[in-house]
Amino acid sequence: MSEENTKSKSTNNINVATGSAGGFYFIGFIGAAVYFVSTAVDFWDGALGLLQAALWPGFLVYEALSMLGA
Repeated sequence: MSEENTKSKSTNNINVATGSAGGFYFIGFIGAAVYFVSTAVDFWDGALGLLQAALWPGFLVYEALSMLGA
């Protein structure tokens, strides 16, 4: 019975750690979406801005790793 309690506690710790990272990503997404949509001149630029807001962290990591020579 104590093994089950230990197992559920370790699972809870993992969930807490990934939840906070998702919150930071969401705040970054909202900020990027506001920026890209506010600079759009027409509807399709705004739609592209939402796509850019969702994908910018991937490009950021790619550029950082390429600068580090990885």
